[in-house]
Amino acid sequence: MGEIAILPTKEVLDFPITALRFKDQMQTIVDWAIARESRTVCVANVHMLMEAHWNPEFATVVKNADVVTPDGMPLVWMMRLMGARSQDRVAGMDILQELCKLAQIQNLSVYFLGSHTEVLSRMRKRLEQEFPKLKIAAMEPLPFRPLTEAEDTALNQKINASGAGLVFVSLGCPKQEKWMAQHKGKIQAVMIGIGGVFPVYAGIHKRAPRLVRELGFEWLYRWIQEPRRLWGRYMKTIPPFMWLAIKQILSSNRATEVLVDSTGD
Repeated sequence: MGEIAILPTKEVLDFPITALRFKDQMQTIVDWAIARESRTVCVANVHMLMEAHWNPEFATVVKNADVVTPDGMPLVWMMRLMGARSQDRVAGMDILQELCKLAQIQNLSVYFLGSHTEVLSRMRKRLEQEFPKLKIAAMEPLPFRPLTEAEDTALNQKINASGAGLVFVSLGCPKQEKWMAQHKGKIQAVMIGIGGVFPVYAGIHKRAPRLVRELGFEWLYRWIQEPRRLWGRYMKTIPPFMWLAIKQILSSNRATEVLVDSTGD
C-alpha cells in the first residue's frame, strides 16, 4: 500500500469533506485502484452527516474514510462558504459513470456488491451498452442477514482474486460505510458506497433533472417518488442540519471578525 494521501478538506459540521474538484477526486480514486490499494470512499449528503453527528461510532467511520465526497448540494454550498470557492458536486451517479469510463480506459476490473438480483441484472444491461469494454469482475447481491465469519472470509478472497480495483458497495447508509471500514485492509481495492445509485442507474427510480439537482432540490424530487420511505428521514435530518449549518456559518463569521480586528490594530 502506498503512502497515506493527505487530501485537502473543508469541515462541514466537524466532518472533513474532500475539497477537490470532481475530476481530481475521480483521478485520485483511479490511481489508488490501479495500485490495488485498500481505500474507502464515503459519498456524503445531509443524511450521512446527521447520522454521523448523532452516532460517535459512525462519526469515526466517516472521519477515517480516505475520501468523503460532497454529494448533496447543501454540503457544496457550505464548503464554498468555508473557502472552497470552486468546489463542485461529487455525486454518486456521476461517480459511478465517470469511474466506469475511466476503468474502461485503464483496463480496470470493477466489482458490484449488494442490492438485489433484479437491480444488478438491469444495471449490467445498461453498463454493457454504455461501457462495452468495461471489465465487470462480478455483480453479487448480499443476504440481509450478517455474513458468517467463514462467508465473509470467502467473499474477501473472491473479491481479491477477481483482480477488481474498484468495488461499488450498495448496502444503504450507514451500513455500507461501516462495512467498508470493517474491510479496509482486507479487500485490496477502492471501496465506494453508493447504495442509492444502483436502483437509479438500473432505471427503477428516476434521477432529478440537472436544473433541479443544481438548485439543491433533488431531495424533493426523490421524496415525491418515495414519500412514505423518505418523509421520516427528511423530517429527522434536514431541520437539525440547517440549524447546525447556520451555527457553523455564524461561528466562522465571528472568528473572521476577531481575526480582522486583531490584525487591524
